[in-house]
Amino acid sequence: ITLILSSFCVKRETKSNFKDALSICALIYKVLLIWHYIKTFYNKTWIDRYNEPIGDGTVTLLWSVTVSIFAIGGLVGALTVSFLIKALGRKGTLLANNALALIAALLLALGETAGSFEMLIIGRFIIGMDSGVSLSVLPMYLGEISPRQVRGSIGQFHAIFICLGVFIGQVLGLPEIFGQESRWNFLFGFLALPALLQLCVLPFLPESPRFLLMERRDEAGAEKAFQAFLGRSDVSRELEEVHAESRTQNTQRTASVLELFRKRSLRWQLITVIVVMSCYQLCGLNAIWYYTNGILQKAGFGLTLIPYITLSTGGIETLAAIISGLVIEKIGRRPLLIFGFSAMAVFFSLLTVFLHYQDRFSWMPYLSFTSILLLIASFCSGPGGVPFVLTGELFEQSYRPAAFMIAGTVNWLSNFAVGLLFPFIQEALQTFAFLLFVVVCAAGAVYLLVVLPETKNKTFMEISQSFSKINGIPDQTHEREMKDALDTAAANGLQCADVEMESSF
Repeated sequence: ITLILSSFCVKRETKSNFKDALSICALIYKVLLIWHYIKTFYNKTWIDRYNEPIGDGTVTLLWSVTVSIFAIGGLVGALTVSFLIKALGRKGTLLANNALALIAALLLALGETAGSFEMLIIGRFIIGMDSGVSLSVLPMYLGEISPRQVRGSIGQFHAIFICLGVFIGQVLGLPEIFGQESRWNFLFGFLALPALLQLCVLPFLPESPRFLLMERRDEAGAEKAFQAFLGRSDVSRELEEVHAESRTQNTQRTASVLELFRKRSLRWQLITVIVVMSCYQLCGLNAIWYYTNGILQKAGFGLTLIPYITLSTGGIETLAAIISGLVIEKIGRRPLLIFGFSAMAVFFSLLTVFLHYQDRFSWMPYLSFTSILLLIASFCSGPGGVPFVLTGELFEQSYRPAAFMIAGTVNWLSNFAVGLLFPFIQEALQTFAFLLFVVVCAAGAVYLLVVLPETKNKTFMEISQSFSKINGIPDQTHEREMKDALDTAAANGLQCADVEMESSF
């Protein structure tokens, strides 16, 4: 099924850049082969209970619930994020979230042994909650502990290991490993491994220093956290920059979702996050899996060979995400997003043409499959990871939890909508169904081109000032607040230029 559970250890021993990324682990199990075995398990369980085969309508209903309950769990998890991080902090929430992963792994792995398809459905819901929490809290944590010079690259590790998790799931789902009727339930047991890894690693890492200083008012703890992450004892510039940001905020407490919606100076940041997260799910990447096996069959590949060929999709995903992580600090977030959505619009258009003529030319399925690989690469080059980085960058500390709650809600509702509506759209429009995704991707690219400023290598305050004009907030207000904050810093014995130019955060 699907698990997004990340654990990381970062160590820094040079002036401004992270020296090592010791481990960031996320695992997504997306194994299509075992669904046939699960349906067989449902039928067998029904016969054992009621001494009759399960009806077509009933098995369809159970199957629909099993599939859709994951997105519902993700939505519930996303809605709890603001409350969890307020009570437990970023690190504490990630640690507590492991309990959901372990419970879900047990339910999913033991469901067949217990003869209970209810355990699988409940396990899907719980692992969905785990994913909903992780997809919000982990990018927030990574963004807050990363120096601005490498904030995008560190944030992309999240997407890289999601893609790697997809690839691992494809490998483990091969018939030689767990893709057999007698072993599919063991695959679910692997959900516990990244949770156990995180429980072993994360307790030794500090809490987010920005969270400690701005929300817990723990300056000593924040200083120790900065020292641990940056690998040096003098972190006065980083502390002062966080203090300066804190002085410019209107509130020192965590803002609610309603307060975020009412905040005029954050209006277009919020609209941007909603648009980007909607396009992230509605761009159609999940829908293309519907066609992949059929395309390969029409190309003449045998059914036993197709699982190995589809490994290329996971490999392309991972490679594109790695390249994106390497270039994001040179190219920037905005160009990667615009390029990704624009390229997806082009390749969806080509895929529509290739699918329409697929039965007329024997070589057309190869072009269709090539288009699918290029679509996956385009998605992972920017739209697959940058939206989570962007959500953490566009909002100041007190509004960030509410922003991630909204982003998570939009993400999971869009995910549910695609899963629910695409089969009907595909049935009505056939191969022309992808033209809807062309419109979504093109509209997303145009919006980002017009509205989104570049956030590369900027402080959170500088990013906020970038939206002043479009939000209708005079720049002088922000400049005066910034000047007052830096003047206070100078009065404390620090040079303003040093604070602004040399601070890592």
